[in-house]
Amino acid sequence: MMLWVLFVNCEGKFFDDAPIFRIPGRRFPVDIFYTKAPEADYLDAAVVSVLQIHLTQPRGDILVFLTGQEEIETAYEMLKERTSKLGSKIGELILLPIYSTLPSDMQAKIFEPTPPGARKVVLATNIAETSLTIDGIIYVIDPGFCKQKSYNPRTGMESLVVVPCSKASSNQRAGRAGRVAAGKCFRLFTAWAFHNEMEESTIPEIQRTNLGNVVLLLKSLGINDLIHFDFMDPPPAETLILALEQLYALGALNHMGELTKLGRRMAEFPVDPMMSKMLIASETYGCSEEILTITAMLSINNAIFYRPKDRLVFADNARANFFRPGGDHLTLLNVYNEWVQTDYSTQWCFDNFIQHRSMKRARDIRDQLEGLMERVEIDVKSNILDSVAIRKAVTAGYFYHTVSLSKGGVYKTVKHQQTVHIHPQSSLFQELPKWVVYHELVFTTKEYMRQVVEIENQWLLEVAPHYYKAKDLVDNSSKKMPKKVGATSEETRVQGT
Repeated sequence: MMLWVLFVNCEGKFFDDAPIFRIPGRRFPVDIFYTKAPEADYLDAAVVSVLQIHLTQPRGDILVFLTGQEEIETAYEMLKERTSKLGSKIGELILLPIYSTLPSDMQAKIFEPTPPGARKVVLATNIAETSLTIDGIIYVIDPGFCKQKSYNPRTGMESLVVVPCSKASSNQRAGRAGRVAAGKCFRLFTAWAFHNEMEESTIPEIQRTNLGNVVLLLKSLGINDLIHFDFMDPPPAETLILALEQLYALGALNHMGELTKLGRRMAEFPVDPMMSKMLIASETYGCSEEILTITAMLSINNAIFYRPKDRLVFADNARANFFRPGGDHLTLLNVYNEWVQTDYSTQWCFDNFIQHRSMKRARDIRDQLEGLMERVEIDVKSNILDSVAIRKAVTAGYFYHTVSLSKGGVYKTVKHQQTVHIHPQSSLFQELPKWVVYHELVFTTKEYMRQVVEIENQWLLEVAPHYYKAKDLVDNSSKKMPKKVGATSEETRVQGT
Protein backbone atom coordinates (compact mmCIF):
# COMPACT_ATOMS: atom_id res chain seq x y z
CA MET A 1 0.00 0.00 0.00
CA MET A 2 2.79 2.45 0.94
CA LEU A 3 4.62 1.65 -2.32
CA TRP A 4 1.46 2.39 -4.29
CA VAL A 5 1.06 5.75 -2.52
CA LEU A 6 4.73 6.50 -3.20
CA PHE A 7 4.42 5.89 -6.96
CA VAL A 8 1.18 7.85 -7.25
CA ASN A 9 2.67 10.82 -5.39
CA CYS A 10 5.67 11.11 -7.67
CA GLU A 11 3.76 9.81 -10.71
CA GLY A 12 6.64 7.60 -11.71
CA LYS A 13 8.63 10.65 -12.89
CA PHE A 14 11.38 10.21 -10.34
CA PHE A 15 11.89 6.67 -11.65
CA ASP A 16 12.29 7.79 -15.30
CA ASP A 17 8.58 7.55 -16.13
CA ALA A 18 8.34 3.94 -14.99
CA PRO A 19 4.90 2.38 -15.52
CA ILE A 20 2.59 2.39 -12.48
CA PHE A 21 0.77 -0.80 -11.47
CA ARG A 22 -2.24 -0.23 -9.24
CA ILE A 23 -3.01 -3.34 -7.23
CA PRO A 24 -6.14 -2.80 -5.11
CA GLY A 25 -6.14 -4.29 -1.63
CA ARG A 26 -8.86 -6.69 -0.53
CA ARG A 27 -11.46 -4.60 1.20
CA PHE A 28 -15.22 -4.39 1.50
CA PRO A 29 -17.25 -1.52 -0.01
CA VAL A 30 -17.49 1.64 2.08
CA ASP A 31 -20.37 4.14 1.75
CA ILE A 32 -19.17 7.71 2.24
CA PHE A 33 -21.47 10.43 3.64
CA TYR A 34 -20.73 14.18 3.73
CA THR A 35 -22.38 17.00 5.69
CA LYS A 36 -24.65 19.40 3.80
CA ALA A 37 -22.95 22.46 5.33
CA PRO A 38 -19.57 23.03 7.10
CA GLU A 39 -19.53 22.20 10.83
CA ALA A 40 -18.83 25.09 13.23
CA ASP A 41 -17.60 22.73 15.99
CA TYR A 42 -16.33 19.43 14.59
CA LEU A 43 -15.70 17.98 18.06
CA ASP A 44 -19.33 18.41 19.09
CA ALA A 45 -20.42 17.13 15.65
CA ALA A 46 -18.28 14.01 16.13
CA VAL A 47 -19.89 13.32 19.55
CA VAL A 48 -23.40 13.80 18.11
CA SER A 49 -22.54 11.50 15.17
CA VAL A 50 -21.37 8.76 17.56
CA LEU A 51 -24.68 8.87 19.44
CA GLN A 52 -26.73 8.95 16.21
CA ILE A 53 -24.89 5.89 14.85
CA HIS A 54 -25.33 4.10 18.17
CA LEU A 55 -29.09 4.76 18.18
CA THR A 56 -29.90 4.21 14.50
CA GLN A 57 -27.31 1.90 12.91
CA PRO A 58 -26.89 -1.91 13.09
CA ARG A 59 -24.13 -3.64 15.07
CA GLY A 60 -20.52 -2.59 14.53
CA ASP A 61 -17.84 -0.60 16.33
CA ILE A 62 -17.05 3.08 15.69
CA LEU A 63 -13.65 4.67 15.02
CA VAL A 64 -13.41 8.46 15.49
CA PHE A 65 -10.34 10.32 14.23
CA LEU A 66 -9.31 13.35 16.34
CA THR A 67 -6.17 15.49 16.31
CA GLY A 68 -4.57 14.81 19.70
CA GLN A 69 -4.75 13.83 23.36
CA GLU A 70 -6.55 16.98 24.49
CA GLU A 71 -9.36 16.57 21.93
CA ILE A 72 -9.67 12.86 22.68
CA GLU A 73 -10.01 13.50 26.42
CA THR A 74 -12.60 16.26 25.80
CA ALA A 75 -14.65 14.00 23.48
CA TYR A 76 -14.37 11.16 26.03
CA GLU A 77 -15.81 13.39 28.79
CA MET A 78 -18.60 14.71 26.52
CA LEU A 79 -19.65 11.19 25.49
CA LYS A 80 -19.49 9.95 29.07
CA GLU A 81 -21.69 12.80 30.26
CA ARG A 82 -24.29 12.43 27.48
CA THR A 83 -24.55 8.63 27.72
CA SER A 84 -24.98 8.82 31.52
CA LYS A 85 -27.94 11.21 31.00
CA LEU A 86 -29.57 8.77 28.57
CA GLY A 87 -29.04 5.95 31.09
CA SER A 88 -30.70 2.62 30.22
CA LYS A 89 -32.48 4.06 27.15
CA ILE A 90 -29.46 3.13 25.03
CA GLY A 91 -27.22 0.07 24.77
CA GLU A 92 -23.81 -0.04 26.42
CA LEU A 93 -21.18 2.20 24.81
CA ILE A 94 -17.55 1.30 25.59
CA LEU A 95 -15.31 4.38 25.18
CA LEU A 96 -11.65 3.63 24.41
CA PRO A 97 -9.05 6.36 23.75
CA ILE A 98 -5.81 5.65 21.82
CA TYR A 99 -2.88 8.06 21.46
CA SER A 100 0.90 7.66 21.56
CA THR A 101 1.52 8.72 25.19
CA LEU A 102 -1.20 6.47 26.63
CA PRO A 103 0.25 3.59 28.72
CA SER A 104 0.52 0.24 26.89
CA ASP A 105 -2.03 -1.60 29.05
CA MET A 106 -4.67 1.05 28.27
CA GLN A 107 -3.78 1.04 24.55
CA ALA A 108 -4.21 -2.74 24.42
CA LYS A 109 -7.89 -2.44 25.47
CA ILE A 110 -8.90 -1.39 21.94
CA PHE A 111 -8.03 -4.88 20.66
CA GLU A 112 -10.23 -6.71 23.19
CA PRO A 113 -13.43 -8.25 21.68
CA THR A 114 -16.60 -6.21 22.12
CA PRO A 115 -19.03 -7.86 24.62
CA PRO A 116 -22.40 -9.00 23.19
CA GLY A 117 -25.00 -6.22 23.08
CA ALA A 118 -22.39 -3.47 23.47
CA ARG A 119 -20.67 -1.17 20.99
CA LYS A 120 -17.06 -0.04 21.12
CA VAL A 121 -16.11 3.58 20.30
CA VAL A 122 -12.39 4.10 19.63
CA LEU A 123 -11.24 7.74 19.89
CA ALA A 124 -7.95 7.83 18.00
CA THR A 125 -5.32 10.13 16.54
CA ASN A 126 -4.02 9.42 13.03
CA ILE A 127 -2.01 6.57 14.62
CA ALA A 128 -5.07 4.43 13.62
CA GLU A 129 -4.84 5.55 9.98
CA THR A 130 -2.07 3.17 8.95
CA SER A 131 -0.16 1.89 11.99
CA LEU A 132 -2.78 -0.51 13.36
CA THR A 133 -5.95 -2.34 12.35
CA ILE A 134 -8.76 -2.76 14.88
CA ASP A 135 -11.16 -5.67 14.37
CA GLY A 136 -14.89 -4.98 14.33
CA ILE A 137 -14.74 -1.38 13.01
CA ILE A 138 -17.71 -0.79 10.68
CA TYR A 139 -18.24 2.98 11.12
CA VAL A 140 -15.60 5.72 10.75
CA ILE A 141 -16.14 9.38 11.70
CA ASP A 142 -13.65 11.71 10.00
CA PRO A 143 -13.70 15.43 11.01
CA GLY A 144 -11.09 16.10 8.30
CA PHE A 145 -8.32 17.49 10.53
CA CYS A 146 -4.96 16.23 11.80
CA LYS A 147 -1.93 17.60 13.63
CA GLN A 148 1.07 18.20 11.41
CA LYS A 149 4.62 19.04 12.41
CA SER A 150 6.13 22.07 10.69
CA TYR A 151 9.57 23.64 11.05
CA ASN A 152 10.60 27.29 10.74
CA PRO A 153 14.28 27.41 9.71
CA ARG A 154 14.62 31.11 10.63
CA THR A 155 13.67 30.60 14.27
CA GLY A 156 14.60 26.91 14.53
CA MET A 157 11.15 26.31 16.02
CA GLU A 158 8.94 23.27 15.50
CA SER A 159 5.16 23.69 15.64
CA LEU A 160 2.49 21.05 15.92
CA VAL A 161 -0.41 22.68 14.08
CA VAL A 162 -3.97 21.45 13.44
CA VAL A 163 -4.48 21.47 9.65
CA PRO A 164 -7.04 19.99 7.22
CA CYS A 165 -5.88 16.52 6.23
CA SER A 166 -5.20 15.55 2.60
CA LYS A 167 -7.48 13.57 0.27
CA ALA A 168 -5.07 10.62 0.45
CA SER A 169 -5.25 10.69 4.26
CA SER A 170 -9.05 10.99 4.22
CA ASN A 171 -9.36 8.01 1.85
CA GLN A 172 -7.03 6.01 4.09
CA ARG A 173 -9.34 6.76 7.05
CA ALA A 174 -12.43 5.72 5.08
CA GLY A 175 -10.71 2.43 4.22
CA ARG A 176 -10.61 1.55 7.93
CA ALA A 177 -14.40 1.00 7.79
CA GLY A 178 -14.10 -1.73 5.16
CA ARG A 179 -11.56 -4.09 6.69
CA VAL A 180 -13.92 -6.75 8.11
CA ALA A 181 -17.29 -6.04 6.43
CA ALA A 182 -19.10 -3.42 4.33
CA GLY A 183 -18.88 -0.16 6.27
CA LYS A 184 -19.79 3.52 6.38
CA CYS A 185 -17.62 6.62 6.66
CA PHE A 186 -19.17 9.85 7.93
CA ARG A 187 -17.09 12.85 6.87
CA LEU A 188 -17.83 15.98 8.90
CA PHE A 189 -17.16 18.29 5.96
CA THR A 190 -18.84 18.94 2.63
CA ALA A 191 -18.19 17.05 -0.63
CA TRP A 192 -17.24 20.42 -2.18
CA ALA A 193 -14.56 20.94 0.49
CA PHE A 194 -13.15 17.47 -0.20
CA HIS A 195 -12.91 18.00 -3.96
CA ASN A 196 -11.86 21.67 -3.98
CA GLU A 197 -10.12 22.59 -0.73
CA MET A 198 -8.11 19.54 0.34
CA GLU A 199 -4.58 18.85 -0.92
CA GLU A 200 -4.10 15.67 -2.96
CA SER A 201 -1.47 14.30 -0.56
CA THR A 202 0.26 15.25 2.68
CA ILE A 203 3.35 17.49 2.38
CA PRO A 204 6.39 15.16 2.68
CA GLU A 205 8.11 15.45 6.07
CA ILE A 206 11.50 16.24 4.50
CA GLN A 207 9.99 19.59 3.43
CA ARG A 208 8.89 20.56 6.95
CA THR A 209 11.59 19.34 9.34
CA ASN A 210 15.12 20.13 10.54
CA LEU A 211 17.57 18.57 8.07
CA GLY A 212 20.74 18.56 10.23
CA ASN A 213 20.92 14.78 10.40
CA VAL A 214 20.06 14.31 6.70
CA VAL A 215 22.78 16.77 5.59
CA LEU A 216 25.38 15.16 7.87
CA LEU A 217 24.50 11.71 6.49
CA LEU A 218 24.71 12.88 2.85
CA LYS A 219 28.05 14.59 3.54
CA SER A 220 29.39 11.37 5.11
CA LEU A 221 28.36 9.52 1.92
CA GLY A 222 30.47 11.94 -0.13
CA ILE A 223 27.55 13.97 -1.56
CA ASN A 224 28.66 17.61 -1.41
CA ASP A 225 26.37 19.51 -3.80
CA LEU A 226 23.20 19.32 -1.74
CA ILE A 227 21.35 22.20 -3.42
CA HIS A 228 21.36 20.31 -6.75
CA PHE A 229 21.03 16.81 -5.26
CA ASP A 230 18.23 14.79 -6.86
CA PHE A 231 15.81 14.53 -3.92
CA MET A 232 12.49 12.78 -4.59
CA ASP A 233 10.81 15.71 -2.79
CA PRO A 234 13.31 18.61 -2.71
CA PRO A 235 13.33 20.42 0.67
CA PRO A 236 13.40 24.26 0.82
CA ALA A 237 16.89 25.68 0.10
CA GLU A 238 16.62 27.84 3.26
CA THR A 239 16.31 24.72 5.45
CA LEU A 240 19.34 23.11 3.78
CA ILE A 241 21.44 26.27 4.20
CA LEU A 242 20.50 26.54 7.89
CA ALA A 243 21.49 22.88 8.42
CA LEU A 244 24.88 23.57 6.77
CA GLU A 245 25.37 26.64 9.01
CA GLN A 246 24.59 24.62 12.15
CA LEU A 247 26.98 21.82 11.16
CA TYR A 248 29.71 24.40 10.51
CA ALA A 249 29.09 25.96 13.96
CA LEU A 250 29.27 22.51 15.57
CA GLY A 251 32.63 21.85 13.87
CA ALA A 252 31.29 19.02 11.69
CA LEU A 253 32.10 20.95 8.48
CA ASN A 254 35.10 23.12 7.61
CA HIS A 255 34.95 26.51 5.82
CA MET A 256 34.91 24.65 2.46
CA GLY A 257 31.78 22.73 3.51
CA GLU A 258 33.72 19.46 3.76
CA LEU A 259 33.31 16.93 6.57
CA THR A 260 35.89 17.27 9.37
CA LYS A 261 37.29 14.46 11.52
CA LEU A 262 34.79 15.45 14.24
CA GLY A 263 32.00 15.41 11.63
CA ARG A 264 32.90 11.83 10.63
CA ARG A 265 32.62 10.73 14.27
CA MET A 266 29.30 12.60 14.64
CA ALA A 267 27.91 10.89 11.52
CA GLU A 268 28.29 7.49 13.24
CA PHE A 269 25.45 8.36 15.65
CA PRO A 270 21.86 8.14 14.27
CA VAL A 271 20.74 11.18 16.29
CA ASP A 272 20.50 14.96 15.83
CA PRO A 273 23.98 16.48 15.17
CA MET A 274 23.76 18.58 18.37
CA MET A 275 23.13 15.41 20.33
CA SER A 276 26.04 13.58 18.70
CA LYS A 277 28.33 16.55 19.46
CA MET A 278 27.16 16.38 23.10
CA LEU A 279 28.02 12.65 23.21
CA ILE A 280 31.52 13.26 21.81
CA ALA A 281 32.10 16.25 24.14
CA SER A 282 31.23 14.07 27.15
CA GLU A 283 34.61 12.33 26.69
CA THR A 284 36.40 15.63 27.47
CA TYR A 285 34.39 16.14 30.66
CA GLY A 286 34.61 12.49 31.80
CA CYS A 287 30.83 12.01 32.06
CA SER A 288 29.97 9.90 28.98
CA GLU A 289 27.96 7.42 31.11
CA GLU A 290 25.58 10.19 32.22
CA ILE A 291 25.37 11.87 28.79
CA LEU A 292 24.52 8.49 27.23
CA THR A 293 21.55 8.20 29.60
CA ILE A 294 20.44 11.81 29.00
CA THR A 295 20.64 11.33 25.20
CA ALA A 296 18.54 8.15 25.39
CA MET A 297 15.91 9.86 27.58
CA LEU A 298 15.76 12.92 25.28
CA SER A 299 15.29 10.63 22.27
CA ILE A 300 11.87 9.38 23.37
CA ASN A 301 10.10 12.71 22.78
CA ASN A 302 8.59 13.73 26.13
CA ALA A 303 6.76 10.43 26.51
CA ILE A 304 8.18 9.60 29.95
CA PHE A 305 5.64 11.03 32.39
CA TYR A 306 1.95 10.14 32.20
CA ARG A 307 -0.66 12.63 33.51
CA PRO A 308 -4.10 10.98 33.82
CA LYS A 309 -6.80 13.64 33.88
CA ASP A 310 -8.38 12.34 37.10
CA ARG A 311 -5.04 12.23 39.02
CA LEU A 312 -3.16 15.30 37.80
CA VAL A 313 -2.08 16.48 41.28
CA PHE A 314 -0.62 13.06 42.21
CA ALA A 315 1.17 12.81 38.84
CA ASP A 316 2.66 16.31 39.14
CA ASN A 317 3.83 15.63 42.72
CA ALA A 318 5.45 12.37 41.61
CA ARG A 319 7.21 14.23 38.81
CA ALA A 320 8.39 17.00 41.17
CA ASN A 321 10.02 14.37 43.41
CA PHE A 322 12.51 13.63 40.61
CA PHE A 323 13.55 17.27 40.11
CA ARG A 324 17.25 17.96 40.61
CA PRO A 325 19.07 21.32 40.82
CA GLY A 326 20.49 22.30 37.44
CA GLY A 327 17.59 21.48 35.16
CA ASP A 328 15.56 18.93 33.26
CA HIS A 329 18.49 16.94 31.85
CA LEU A 330 19.58 16.08 35.40
CA THR A 331 15.96 15.22 36.26
CA LEU A 332 15.82 12.75 33.34
CA LEU A 333 19.14 11.27 34.46
CA ASN A 334 17.74 10.84 37.98
CA VAL A 335 14.57 9.11 36.68
CA TYR A 336 16.59 6.58 34.66
CA ASN A 337 19.09 5.86 37.47
CA GLU A 338 16.30 5.29 40.01
CA TRP A 339 14.58 2.91 37.56
CA VAL A 340 17.86 0.97 37.15
CA GLN A 341 18.15 0.69 40.95
CA THR A 342 14.69 -0.96 41.10
CA ASP A 343 15.93 -3.57 38.57
CA TYR A 344 13.77 -2.03 35.77
CA SER A 345 10.56 -2.48 37.77
CA THR A 346 7.18 -2.09 36.03
CA GLN A 347 5.43 -1.47 39.36
CA TRP A 348 7.82 1.38 40.21
CA CYS A 349 6.92 3.04 36.88
CA PHE A 350 3.20 2.65 37.61
CA ASP A 351 3.57 4.10 41.14
CA ASN A 352 5.50 7.14 39.82
CA PHE A 353 3.29 7.84 36.74
CA ILE A 354 6.12 6.91 34.38
CA GLN A 355 5.60 5.11 31.06
CA HIS A 356 7.29 1.71 31.35
CA ARG A 357 7.24 1.25 27.58
CA SER A 358 9.13 4.56 27.08
CA MET A 359 11.70 3.60 29.70
CA LYS A 360 12.33 0.25 27.99
CA ARG A 361 12.80 2.09 24.72
CA ALA A 362 15.26 4.50 26.39
CA ARG A 363 17.22 1.50 27.69
CA ASP A 364 17.37 -0.01 24.17
CA ILE A 365 18.51 3.31 22.67
CA ARG A 366 21.14 3.67 25.39
CA ASP A 367 22.53 0.16 24.72
CA GLN A 368 22.72 0.91 21.00
CA LEU A 369 24.47 4.26 21.54
CA GLU A 370 26.93 2.65 23.98
CA GLY A 371 27.96 0.23 21.21
CA LEU A 372 28.48 3.16 18.84
CA MET A 373 30.59 4.97 21.47
CA GLU A 374 32.99 2.02 21.41
CA ARG A 375 33.03 2.18 17.61
CA VAL A 376 34.25 5.81 17.65
CA GLU A 377 36.69 4.93 20.48
CA ILE A 378 35.12 6.91 23.31
CA ASP A 379 35.74 5.49 26.79
CA VAL A 380 32.50 5.32 28.78
CA LYS A 381 33.28 6.94 32.15
CA SER A 382 30.99 8.00 34.98
CA ASN A 383 31.10 11.31 36.86
CA ILE A 384 27.59 11.49 38.34
CA LEU A 385 28.50 13.79 41.23
CA ASP A 386 29.89 16.53 38.98
CA SER A 387 26.79 18.39 37.80
CA VAL A 388 28.95 21.13 36.21
CA ALA A 389 30.77 18.64 33.94
CA ILE A 390 27.45 17.14 32.79
CA ARG A 391 25.96 20.59 32.08
CA LYS A 392 29.12 21.69 30.23
CA ALA A 393 28.88 18.61 27.98
CA VAL A 394 25.23 19.48 27.23
CA THR A 395 26.26 23.09 26.48
CA ALA A 396 29.03 21.87 24.11
CA GLY A 397 26.34 20.27 21.92
CA TYR A 398 23.51 22.75 22.37
CA PHE A 399 25.29 26.14 22.56
CA TYR A 400 23.26 27.08 19.47
CA HIS A 401 20.19 27.00 21.76
CA THR A 402 21.36 29.50 24.38
CA VAL A 403 18.85 31.83 26.03
CA SER A 404 19.33 34.62 28.58
CA LEU A 405 16.97 36.34 30.99
CA SER A 406 16.47 39.94 29.86
CA LYS A 407 15.75 42.99 32.01
CA GLY A 408 11.97 42.63 31.87
CA GLY A 409 12.09 39.05 33.22
CA VAL A 410 11.60 37.62 29.72
CA TYR A 411 13.81 34.99 28.09
CA LYS A 412 15.38 35.87 24.73
CA THR A 413 17.60 33.79 22.46
CA VAL A 414 21.14 35.19 22.49
CA LYS A 415 21.73 35.38 18.73
CA HIS A 416 18.29 36.27 17.31
CA GLN A 417 16.68 38.00 20.32
CA GLN A 418 13.52 35.91 19.94
CA THR A 419 11.21 35.84 22.99
CA VAL A 420 10.73 32.32 24.40
CA HIS A 421 9.28 30.76 27.58
CA ILE A 422 10.23 27.90 29.89
CA HIS A 423 7.66 25.09 29.63
CA PRO A 424 5.34 24.92 32.69
CA GLN A 425 6.30 21.27 33.30
CA SER A 426 10.01 22.09 33.51
CA SER A 427 11.84 21.80 36.83
CA LEU A 428 13.16 25.37 36.25
CA PHE A 429 9.73 26.92 35.59
CA GLN A 430 9.61 28.77 38.94
CA GLU A 431 13.35 29.44 39.33
CA LEU A 432 14.14 31.73 36.36
CA PRO A 433 17.92 31.17 36.06
CA LYS A 434 19.86 33.87 34.15
CA TRP A 435 21.30 31.60 31.44
CA VAL A 436 19.83 28.38 30.07
CA VAL A 437 20.26 26.00 27.14
CA TYR A 438 17.18 24.23 25.76
CA HIS A 439 16.78 20.92 23.92
CA GLU A 440 14.01 21.99 21.54
CA LEU A 441 11.72 24.92 20.86
CA VAL A 442 8.06 24.12 20.22
CA PHE A 443 5.07 26.31 19.54
CA THR A 444 1.77 25.30 21.17
CA THR A 445 0.05 28.29 22.79
CA LYS A 446 3.41 30.10 23.19
CA GLU A 447 7.03 29.58 22.09
CA TYR A 448 8.07 27.04 24.73
CA MET A 449 11.54 25.68 25.49
CA ARG A 450 11.41 21.97 26.28
CA GLN A 451 14.04 20.26 28.47
CA VAL A 452 16.02 23.20 29.85
CA VAL A 453 19.36 23.14 31.70
CA GLU A 454 20.93 26.00 33.69
CA ILE A 455 24.40 27.14 32.56
CA GLU A 456 27.01 29.85 33.26
CA ASN A 457 27.55 32.35 30.45
CA GLN A 458 31.36 31.91 30.65
CA TRP A 459 31.02 28.25 29.63
CA LEU A 460 30.00 29.40 26.15
CA LEU A 461 33.40 31.03 25.60
CA GLU A 462 34.97 27.73 26.68
CA VAL A 463 32.89 25.36 24.47
CA ALA A 464 32.17 27.65 21.48
CA PRO A 465 34.73 30.52 21.29
CA HIS A 466 34.27 30.58 17.49
CA TYR A 467 30.54 31.25 17.84
CA TYR A 468 30.22 33.57 20.86
CA LYS A 469 32.21 36.67 21.77
CA ALA A 470 32.36 38.23 25.24
CA LYS A 471 30.07 41.11 24.17
CA ASP A 472 27.31 38.58 23.27
CA LEU A 473 27.35 37.26 26.82
CA VAL A 474 26.90 40.43 28.88
CA ASP A 475 24.37 39.91 31.67
CA ASN A 476 21.45 42.25 30.92
CA SER A 477 19.02 41.01 33.56
CA SER A 478 20.05 43.50 36.27
CA LYS A 479 21.31 46.39 34.14
CA LYS A 480 20.01 49.87 34.91
CA MET A 481 19.91 52.81 32.52
CA PRO A 482 23.11 54.91 32.92
CA LYS A 483 22.69 58.42 34.30
CA LYS A 484 21.99 61.24 31.84
CA VAL A 485 20.91 58.86 29.09
CA GLY A 486 17.57 59.95 27.64
CA ALA A 487 15.76 63.22 28.32
CA THR A 488 14.04 64.04 31.61
CA SER A 489 10.35 64.96 31.63
CA GLU A 490 11.31 68.63 32.19
CA GLU A 491 13.72 68.62 29.20
CA THR A 492 11.04 66.98 27.07
CA ARG A 493 8.57 69.79 27.89
CA VAL A 494 11.20 72.44 27.02
CA GLN A 495 11.95 70.70 23.69
CA GLY A 496 8.24 70.48 22.93
CA THR A 497 7.66 74.25 23.32
